[in-house]
Amino acid sequence: EALGLRWEDLDFENKTITIIHSLGYVQHNGSREVFLSSPKTEAGKRTIPMVDAVEKMLKNERLKQQNNITSCTIDGFSGFVFVDKNGKISCYQDINKAIKRISKAYNAYETVRAEQEERAAVLLPYFTCHYIRHTFCTRLCEHETNLKVIQSIMGHTSIKTTMDIYAETTEKKKQET
Repeated sequence: EALGLRWEDLDFENKTITIIHSLGYVQHNGSREVFLSSPKTEAGKRTIPMVDAVEKMLKNERLKQQNNITSCTIDGFSGFVFVDKNGKISCYQDINKAIKRISKAYNAYETVRAEQEERAAVLLPYFTCHYIRHTFCTRLCEHETNLKVIQSIMGHTSIKTTMDIYAETTEKKKQET
C-alpha cells in the first residue's frame, strides 16, 4: 500500500493518508510490469491518521523530490511518494532485498562488536516489509483497546481477521491489565 501512495493521497492540513491503491507487478521475460490495483477489499480503501514522525519524513521526502525531476507514470497515475533517485517506483521485493542487505551488514557488525565486548550478539532476525505491517498492528493492539479502530486502520473487512492474527497480543495486554 505504501508504494502505491501518491502525493495527492496525503493531506498534511488534516494529517491523514488516504489509501486507494496497491502496487503490484508481474514478471515477463525478465522484465517487470508494474500496475496499480485497488486494495484486496473495500475496507482496504481507507483514510488513516498521519502521526507526527511520518508527517516529518514525508515532508522531507517531498522537499528532496522537488530538487529532482521525477516522471514515473503507472496506469495513467503519477506523483508517487516512494520513488528512487531516477524517479522509478520500487516493488516490495526491492524493499525486501534492501532489508536483507542492511540486516546482513548490521548482523556482521554486531557479531564483531559482541566478540570484542565479550557479550552475546543481538542479531536481527530475517524479516520482510510485510512483517513491518504486522509489527505496527501488534504495537497498535498493545496501546489501543478499541478493536474497531484497529480494524479500520489496518483495513480489515472483519474484526475476526484482526483478532485471528493479533489475538496473542491482546491476551498479553489483558494479563497486564
